[in-house]
Amino acid sequence: MTLITFISINPANMTKFIRKDQINSNWFEIDAENAIVGRLATVISKIIRGKNKNTYTPHMDDGDFVVVKNIEKIKFTGKKFTNKKYYRHTGYPGGIKETTPEKISEKKPGEILKLAVKRMLPGGALAKKQLSKLKIYTGSKHPHSSQNPTVVEINKLNSKNQIRN
Repeated sequence: MTLITFISINPANMTKFIRKDQINSNWFEIDAENAIVGRLATVISKIIRGKNKNTYTPHMDDGDFVVVKNIEKIKFTGKKFTNKKYYRHTGYPGGIKETTPEKISEKKPGEILKLAVKRMLPGGALAKKQLSKLKIYTGSKHPHSSQNPTVVEINKLNSKNQIRN
């Protein structure tokens, strides 16, 4: 004798995924003055991916836009500014190239933060789309003030997020 039981599925207990027409993106503004690169990059990557929302869906781009200003005043802890090495390969035999944050910041100061955030996102086309929501500017002026971005004070989230002078 076999006993057959039926499981009733309650729609309230099922995982809800967001649809494309339900996505709404907000704007956030972060001042990078005296902020530590890695800690700033983790906060930015969570906002860009949408992990700060309760509607987070891994396969959808439901993240928010982030505007970072004063990028030239970003800091590293210890001697990382001169000793840390970034590697890339040209594609040719023996074509490995290395550079330091000091050399990168002379040419493109925002590239350091962009690399840090890019490496915290999952690979693929979705990450490229999410990374396009990061806007980096030197100085305190940016052209996105008409979007009324919400100011995120990085030093108030954790006291270790900022270098003390």
